[in-house]
Amino acid sequence: MSTAASKVINFRAPAAKQALIDHAVEVSGMNRTEFILDAVCEKAREVLADQTRFALSQKALQRFNALLDAPLAGNAAIRRLLASPAPWER
Repeated sequence: MSTAASKVINFRAPAAKQALIDHAVEVSGMNRTEFILDAVCEKAREVLADQTRFALSQKALQRFNALLDAPLAGNAAIRRLLASPAPWER
């Protein structure tokens, strides 16, 4: 990690959570900072991926909606999947 562009982030954690994190740090072979940053960045990417927006022109939006609404034609794999019982129904 480059220290030139680093910023300090301080936070408090309950002892039990710190112990859990420290145990995972030992197992992972990372240091605590790397471990926490990796976990937090992974969660941040997940949250942001759910919030992604994209803009379309009116014409492109109509085309997009038409594709979503169109039936799947001649897709044998989808028909087999939808015809098979769910695992909990077997």
